[in-house]
Amino acid sequence: MGHAMFYHLTRSSSDAMVQTLVPKALAQGWHVVIRSPLAERLGQLDDLLWQQPEDGFLPHAIACGEASDAKQPVLLTTGQSMPNGARYLIAMDGAEISPAEVEALERACLLFEDGDATAMTHARALWKSLTDQGVTAQYWSEESGAWRMKLEKRAE
Repeated sequence: MGHAMFYHLTRSSSDAMVQTLVPKALAQGWHVVIRSPLAERLGQLDDLLWQQPEDGFLPHAIACGEASDAKQPVLLTTGQSMPNGARYLIAMDGAEISPAEVEALERACLLFEDGDATAMTHARALWKSLTDQGVTAQYWSEESGAWRMKLEKRAE
């Protein structure tokens, strides 16, 4: 059973966080889905992942609804499905995460940037929804200059 991790970005951008989290997930042998409800955002993420600082790029694709989606270690999508057998979900830009998804994954991460009132409201509502339904969740913040877990609610 996985857990949800809420990353409150006060110093980093969501792009920088994607560049940090994806290699760590791949190192664990997990396939990744990055979900945004904004189709134009997928193009930006596609460009970003081709510019990964250390290795030059991260193997990935934008979901196209074809059989090739299943072969991608990192799949960018606006949809809810995970055809690549992802064990790790990164949700951003107000994307939803369901309790059933969290249960089926190793980790589900929500990235939300400080100063974005809509993102903050969405994160609070999603925290309440997931934890009310028994999902273990952690709230992380980088406001002190280093990532620290500020709150954890364990499934009962």
